[in-house]
Amino acid sequence: MSTTQQRRYFVRAEDVPGYSPANHTGTVNRRLIGPETVGAETMEVLHGTIAPGQGAAPHAHPGMEQACYILSGRARAEVGGQSREIGAGEMCFFPAGEEHIFTVVGEEPVTLLVIYSPPYGEDPAKVLRRTGEAHA
Repeated sequence: MSTTQQRRYFVRAEDVPGYSPANHTGTVNRRLIGPETVGAETMEVLHGTIAPGQGAAPHAHPGMEQACYILSGRARAEVGGQSREIGAGEMCFFPAGEEHIFTVVGEEPVTLLVIYSPPYGEDPAKVLRRTGEAHA
């Protein structure tokens, strides 16, 4: 964020461009809180929409914690040998460096907030994927 720009503190999802993240299928994310939107330095918040049957292939983020809050729909989250179906009003936590998987179940897309600390910014250096697998 340029020092000549007035700092923003309020963000609407529809005002932020969407993108399809690496290692995910059927997903559109919008970076709501981050260095480029509000100047956040130690956290990042995304609004995501994931189509039925789609989601994130196995991966991990070394040195970065991640939490997901489900706004609507249902998904299966897998981490640390645990697996659980979660829905609206529920959260999951992925510790730094712990491989995780996230898949939409049911007929409805999932909408969620994803929180990273520190910010991820889709930096390929901040993600580990299983070798030999195709990456979306």
